[in-house]
Amino acid sequence: MQPSAHKSSDDSTENKADTGQNMAILVEALYLTNLLLLPLLAFIVLAILYIKKHDSVPVLARVHMEQTIAASIWFGVILFAVTLTVMILNFVGVGTITIWMIVIIILTLVHPAMVMLGVIGLSKALSGKCWSYPLVGKPLPDDCPR
Repeated sequence: MQPSAHKSSDDSTENKADTGQNMAILVEALYLTNLLLLPLLAFIVLAILYIKKHDSVPVLARVHMEQTIAASIWFGVILFAVTLTVMILNFVGVGTITIWMIVIIILTLVHPAMVMLGVIGLSKALSGKCWSYPLVGKPLPDDCPR
């Protein structure tokens, strides 16, 4: 019998573990979970993973961890700024309808954009490639697969 030219599922799982692809997929999924399902809880899990594993994971996983943490923090800053703006506008007497129009417009633009970036990041992680979030992401290292 000739050996099969196809890799077994065990071999591909080991290869993903060696490159850090599984961890990259996990952190991208946590980023999307933070935005869509469990806002603070998923971020806490992501932050704990980042703190505990950042220095010990392969470059692919490390890059995805850095990108998702940076994007999550920036999204939190944007939400805080929107909340602060709403409070200030309310304090100075701007009408409630105007405030809600501003909030809806900002969140309609920002939230879907952050979700789309997360979907792109997850697709890159699934394909074993590095990716940098536009505007908020760090530059990619030279040894990261693109």
